[in-house]
Amino acid sequence: MNWMIQYGRKILKSLSQLFTAELLRAGDKPLSIGSIVMLILLALAVFFISRAIGEWMKRGLLVRLKLDRGSREAISTVISYFLSALGGLIVLQTAGINLSSLAVLAGVLGIGFGFGLQNLASNFISGLTLLVEQPIKVGDFVEVEGLLGTVENISIRSTIVRTIDGVFVIVPNIRFVENHIVNWTYRDPKCCIHVPVGVTYGSDPVLVTEALLAAARMESGVLSYPSPKVWFKCFGESSLNFELLVWIDQPANSEPIKSALNFRIEQELRHRHIPIPFPQRELWIRNIDELNTLIHKTSGTEVSNGNVASQKTSPSETTHPLSKSPNNLTLRELLRRVTYFESCSDLELRQLIEYGYRQLFPAGQIVCQENEPGDSFYIILTGSVEVFSQRAEKYIATLHDGEFFGEMSLLLGIPRSATVRTLSDTILFVVDRNDLQKLLVEHQGLADQIAQTLSERQQALRDLGLSTADASQETPFIWIRKRIQSLFGI
Repeated sequence: MNWMIQYGRKILKSLSQLFTAELLRAGDKPLSIGSIVMLILLALAVFFISRAIGEWMKRGLLVRLKLDRGSREAISTVISYFLSALGGLIVLQTAGINLSSLAVLAGVLGIGFGFGLQNLASNFISGLTLLVEQPIKVGDFVEVEGLLGTVENISIRSTIVRTIDGVFVIVPNIRFVENHIVNWTYRDPKCCIHVPVGVTYGSDPVLVTEALLAAARMESGVLSYPSPKVWFKCFGESSLNFELLVWIDQPANSEPIKSALNFRIEQELRHRHIPIPFPQRELWIRNIDELNTLIHKTSGTEVSNGNVASQKTSPSETTHPLSKSPNNLTLRELLRRVTYFESCSDLELRQLIEYGYRQLFPAGQIVCQENEPGDSFYIILTGSVEVFSQRAEKYIATLHDGEFFGEMSLLLGIPRSATVRTLSDTILFVVDRNDLQKLLVEHQGLADQIAQTLSERQQALRDLGLSTADASQETPFIWIRKRIQSLFGI
């Protein structure tokens, strides 16, 4: 039994000597296996503690400070690296290692690693640059070398980008420093997307504008402000080329929004019988005299003037006139039914259509209240509304598709003379003061016609005891004309 105890003591002594025996020297400090293991354990402890502190700051303190996600990620990462480096120095000093004695060794190793690990060093410096300057942050939607995606993480060596297909791509940091980067969410997530559309020659540009704007305003991902625009880009080989411009605040969903817009545009063009063209070519044939007889006998067609003309007509080439019921009238036709806009040109009405917007009002909802300021006027696209005076307790009228209301308060800057309530689900086309002002500034002769019509309506309201406007000693026409000039700056 004693020999076993003595044998065990010898083994423990040997192991103790093995772990305490000098393995190498760092300057004046001898290092053994035991001290090296202890340094490794302390270094790991410092690493995990610094990571835990960084995560705590990112999920707790920085959240309470209401910083955005990208700033939280950058600050917590820099603090974690700083604590790791500081902890490593403290561990080495505590172990008694003189750091100055490692300077020569570090210099030699640095030269060797510098030549062998140039890319790693470049990505390391680039990572620090991204974290400090923050040209991109976690959560930003970026485009780098044709790659579109959301930044999920920025580390010292690389950045992880999640593409719109859900694929995670690891991109070296140096690419974000050396290449041109498109940051779609930098400072402001709003961005404009362009949707090209081609229609056949002979299509009405105003009708095309209505169709594109109607499609844009039906899409939930499109912002109402800035309002959608339509550009007439050019006269193409086989089409009139337009471009729909819409603003969104979700750049990551730009492709799905484009797809939804294309579906809606196709539906609106088909509803208005506006054909989408295909490339067309003319065929010129030699030996017309010899071929004309042959073709005429075999297919019942004639060849003349170098062109082949068929006697058959494709059903797709026939035209279908639009029904002129109120539900199928275009916005241009509805605006022309408003007396004030009868003399406006198509281009002027197009501008008004472009800046106006559609709005749905459920049944029983108040559209405008009596005695409230009037900053808009309305055209009923579908549905019906009831006009009544609460002050006089008097029913005035019921308006249906294609009729309009609210223009008097808008044009004169006076309170609403009546309350308007929807009788059914109603879609209204709304024109605001600023949009009408642009039209009046460019078409100042329209103000006289508006003043004349309004003076007649104002007199009718006075007879009903519903007018609150004060024309003083001037005639209604003169007072209204001056009022319009003052309100709209014309």
